[in-house]
Amino acid sequence: MLREGKADFSMPDLAAEAGVSFATPFNQFGSKAAIMQALSTRRIDTMQTRFAAAPSLTDTAERVLLAIDMAVAVMLEKPDVNRAVMGWLGTASPSPSQVWVRSMALWTLALGAGEGLIAARREQALVCLPRQLAVAFRGVLSFWTAGELPDEALATEARAVARTLLLGFSGWQPSASSSQAV
Repeated sequence: MLREGKADFSMPDLAAEAGVSFATPFNQFGSKAAIMQALSTRRIDTMQTRFAAAPSLTDTAERVLLAIDMAVAVMLEKPDVNRAVMGWLGTASPSPSQVWVRSMALWTLALGAGEGLIAARREQALVCLPRQLAVAFRGVLSFWTAGELPDEALATEARAVARTLLLGFSGWQPSASSSQAV
């Protein structure tokens, strides 16, 4: 239904479309918000699977930017569906979702052992950056979802926020040409 632009479907609409009883979507998920959270979790799992299958990079900052690029690619494969899913993520659900936990797992994977990060700050980075990258990426996605950020700017803005978060933990210094992006 989301692929057909029907993001405002009801649970009874979903049951009818799926050819199941009225109660089945409620029994399986509990709410429409829970369905959207499950779809978001699937997107994050796809991002993580693709990242894990990518060629290995030795530098943490490069790995984080690769994870950003892969995450953006997943979101842009079905932008209308993903915008609809993202639009529901702030909606309360009867049970907590796994979206934040899964997102932090993606960024933890991207950070690896922190190769290339400042040694004195590596441990702190590996503790705080997964959470901050998850929040930052979701923030960029919220502007994209709202239509304030066009598809073609999603990667640039997501990379810029990741670079900004990495500034205090890596030896990376923005060049004159990249300083505007940060």
